[in-house]
Amino acid sequence: MQNILKIAAGQIGVQELTGEEHNPVIVKYAHESGFTEVNDDETAWCSIFINWCCEQAGLQRTQKMNARSWLYVGKTITNPYAGDIVVLWRESPSSWKGHVGIFLGFTKDRNQIFVLGGNQKNSVSIQAYDASQILAFKRLTASKGLEVPEPMLTLGSRGNEVMKLQVILIDLGYDCGAVDGIFGLRTKENLSAFQTAENMKDKNGVYDENTKKKFQSIY
Repeated sequence: MQNILKIAAGQIGVQELTGEEHNPVIVKYAHESGFTEVNDDETAWCSIFINWCCEQAGLQRTQKMNARSWLYVGKTITNPYAGDIVVLWRESPSSWKGHVGIFLGFTKDRNQIFVLGGNQKNSVSIQAYDASQILAFKRLTASKGLEVPEPMLTLGSRGNEVMKLQVILIDLGYDCGAVDGIFGLRTKENLSAFQTAENMKDKNGVYDENTKKKFQSIY
């Protein structure tokens, strides 16, 4: 599993080509996401790009080109973290049209949000959108069977094993924030809450061999 933010950020600058030519990278996003009928960079591709990012990250995806299809995948949340998915309306809230991207954060006055996504000014870029356009924030989990991480993991740990831990905590109902591979205070607090709820001997928010065995018994 990889960090979706890192995957998407690595594509910043990819843009449509003017004229009759089509950017093969954008076509690749479509084909690798299962949209083999798309052979141009003019088809609206914001959802294609997010599907591609999720495919690379091993996260849930819609397999649809409609931006509003993302309203029906993942968990709807009200307190988003960088790396969560945001769905916006276009033209009007009741229209079928929309936009989907990766949430980065709010402006200080919370009137706008920053979104990393594809087909934003015809490119993969970071753009600001009016916060009134928000339809929903979605938090995604692993697309396949959950993997129990290897211990030891503790405050300050980083990497794929931490992401596996965060995905499991979210699946169990513990809101540890974005699946970012960083073992911060929020991850520690929610792991401790899980250990407490399970009446485990150690409730210190450290992912050890005993916690691994508890996860294995659940999954």
